[in-house]
Amino acid sequence: MALNTCSEGISFAREMEEGAAAFYEELAKLFPENAETFLGYATVNNKNVSNVQRTYFGVITDGIEGCFAFNIEPEEFSIDLALPAGVAKADALAKAIAAEETTAGFYALAGEQGKGLTADVARAFTLIARKKGERVEELKALAAAK
Repeated sequence: MALNTCSEGISFAREMEEGAAAFYEELAKLFPENAETFLGYATVNNKNVSNVQRTYFGVITDGIEGCFAFNIEPEEFSIDLALPAGVAKADALAKAIAAEETTAGFYALAGEQGKGLTADVARAFTLIARKKGERVEELKALAAAK
């Protein structure tokens, strides 16, 4: 089922961010040598939800919500954050990188599609997409450092 309204897009983003925050909290427990980094990522994930929701509630009207802001298939952005017991750090980081790339793709598409009708929300989505791209690079560096 496609995401069409701004509210649906934000709800999907919230689900992705909350799942990712829990994932990073789990990584912090599994790999204590990088706990500070992973817990920082979890904190940012939760802030992303707050920022987007605050922006949305600051500009939303019944007229905007009644219209279609997006045409996004959430199945294209599904991520698997389950970690098997005894997961190797390299495998966990590869999963984190893939999840961040997928999430960044969602935010970039939502930002592009929403800019005509929900410019402030679209701008928030685009900013998060850029920050997710930066996180991907940080995770790749962490994976390369072993």
